[in-house]
Amino acid sequence: MKEYVVRNKAILVVCLFTLGLIACNKSSQPKVSQEMIDKLGITHPDHLSAATRRALSWPEIGNEWYIEYGEYQPLKGDLAFQQGVVRRDPSAVIKVDGKYFVWYTKSTGPTQGFAGDIHKDKVFPWDRSEVWFATSTDGWTWKEEGVAIKPGEAGSYDDRSVFTAEIMAYGGKYYLCYQTVKSPYNVRVKEEVGIAWADSPYGPWHKSDKPILSPADNGIWMGEEDNRFAVVKKGDFDSHKTHDPCILPYKGKFYLYYKGEQMGEEVTFGGRQIRHGVAIADHPLGPYVKSPYNPISNSGHEICVWPYRGGIASLITTDGPERNTLQWAPDGVNFEIMGAIKGAPHAIGLNRELTSDEDPVAIMKWGLTHIYNSWHEQSIMRFDSRKIREHKAPGEKGNAE
Repeated sequence: MKEYVVRNKAILVVCLFTLGLIACNKSSQPKVSQEMIDKLGITHPDHLSAATRRALSWPEIGNEWYIEYGEYQPLKGDLAFQQGVVRRDPSAVIKVDGKYFVWYTKSTGPTQGFAGDIHKDKVFPWDRSEVWFATSTDGWTWKEEGVAIKPGEAGSYDDRSVFTAEIMAYGGKYYLCYQTVKSPYNVRVKEEVGIAWADSPYGPWHKSDKPILSPADNGIWMGEEDNRFAVVKKGDFDSHKTHDPCILPYKGKFYLYYKGEQMGEEVTFGGRQIRHGVAIADHPLGPYVKSPYNPISNSGHEICVWPYRGGIASLITTDGPERNTLQWAPDGVNFEIMGAIKGAPHAIGLNRELTSDEDPVAIMKWGLTHIYNSWHEQSIMRFDSRKIREHKAPGEKGNAE
C-alpha cells in the first residue's frame, strides 16, 4: 500500500510538472503587434519558432553598422611586397605633423614550424621578429624608417620575438604594446604582453623590464609531452596565451584589450575557442588588473576596437559563434551585437584619424591589413570600404535611408 501511494504521488508530480510546462509555454508566448507581424512576415503569431522569438528581441539598430570591403590594394614604396620578407600585423595608423605612421611585425627567412629545431629555426612567420615602423604622406607610398622594438637580451621575457604591436598616442607621449615570446618557442610556451614608450613616434623607445600582462596561472598541463591539448585542468580563457594587445584611453583609465588562448583549446562552432578580455590601469604603463567580467566576448581573433559614443566598438572575426559581427559596449565591457559583416580584413590597422561619433564605422573607411603571399612571405596591404544602405538591382528605384 505504501509503495502504491508513493508511486501515485510520483505520477501526480509528473502530471503537474507537465501541465505547468504547457501552461508556461502558453503564457510565455509573447504578444506580437500587427506592425511586427508585418515587418517580420510572421505567418502564425500563436506559433513562434525560436528564430522568430530571437528576431522579436532584436534592438532597433538600423543599418548604420553595415559596410562592405573592396579588394585589398598593394602598397607602394618600402612596404611593397618583398621576396623573403614577412611584414604583417600592422598597428593602427596615426597622423603626426602631416605624416601617417604605422608599426608592424617584420622578420626574414623560412618558417619551419615545430618539426624543426625550435632552438635554431623559425617556428612561425612572427617568430624571431622585430617591430618596425614606416611613414607616409598619402597612405599609399610608405618609407620604412627602421626598427622600433627589438627582442630583449638572453634570459629576458622577450628574448625570442616581439610582434603584433599597437600604438597609442596620449598626453604628448607614444605607447607601443606588443606580444612577447621567451625562448625556447615550444608548443606550450606562454606568451605575454610588453610595452614601450617614447616622446616621439620616431623613438627612442624605452621598454618595460617586465610584462604588463601574462596568462592566467590556473591551468594544469597533463604529462611532460609538448602538447597544448593535453590538460588536467584548462584554467581561465587566457590560461595559455595573451595576444593582440590594444590600449585605449577610456573614462580616465586605460583599457588593455587582448585575445586570450586557453590551455587545452577546443574547436567550437567551426572555429577555435578564442575569446577577448580586458585589463584596466590608472596609467598607460600599468599596473593592469584583469576585469572580473572576463571574458568579454564569445568569439573573435585579432583585437580591433575603437571609441564610439561614450562606449567601445569591436569587430569580431574568424572564430566562434559570434564571428563576423560588429559589437558595442556602452561601458567598454558588456558588448552586444550591433550588426553582421562579411569579408572583414584580418589584423586590421585602423585609421584612428577617422574616428567619429556620428558614424560607427567611419574609422574603417580605409586602413591596413596583411595577406599571406606564402607561409614564408607576408605583406601589408591597404583596404577600403563602402556603406551599404539598401539592396537594389542596377536601375531599380528604392527608398534610401
